[in-house]
Amino acid sequence: MGSVALAEELLLLAYDDESGRAAGSQIGLDLGMAAAVLVELALAGRVGYADRMIIVRDATPTGVSIIDEVLARLAADTPHTPASWLQRLRHGLRDRVLADLCARGVIRDVDETTMGFIHLHRYPTVDPTVEADIRARLNQALASDDMPDERTAALATLVAAVRMEPTLGLTGDDLVAARQRLGNIGDGAGFTGAVSMEMSTVRPSVALVVAVLVRAIQTALGTARH
Repeated sequence: MGSVALAEELLLLAYDDESGRAAGSQIGLDLGMAAAVLVELALAGRVGYADRMIIVRDATPTGVSIIDEVLARLAADTPHTPASWLQRLRHGLRDRVLADLCARGVIRDVDETTMGFIHLHRYPTVDPTVEADIRARLNQALASDDMPDERTAALATLVAAVRMEPTLGLTGDDLVAARQRLGNIGDGAGFTGAVSMEMSTVRPSVALVVAVLVRAIQTALGTARH
């Protein structure tokens, strides 16, 4: 597991470094972050997908507080569908991730609350190296014809699922090419059903979890292909 969780990576990509405000669909980002936590657990071998449910395979903590809080929640509950867990987890998750990143000095909380009840917060970047590493990994995946590692493939697929491509800082033909490449990564990893799990470049158990979560996101956002 990387030092920066996938949910944190998505959030940092979505928030503008200077203004500290999130771009794009807010619901999409929250669903993507919820999916990212579950993908992280799949990457760590803690959860899987069986009988149309997300199930806990190993309740041993990973050592990452945000991830382990969700793992404990899953272990204490009955199995639920991917769509159900996305809705259950997305509420409050962003605030939890923002608070953790603030505590680590990656971003800072600028409180612009007015009149005592209109709560406005911005989260400009303090340590740009964290996001720079994330973008470098994605840019390398976009520029190469080779399949990236499992984590990067999952991140790229989640970026596409919640339509966060504009946050990559590309425009025109470059943005079109990036969208196509992100789709190719998802296809090659077995996340979209374009290739069989046996042909996936990542572990089938991980590919299956990512695939069902992406489908659940697309259904929730009304972008699923039928």
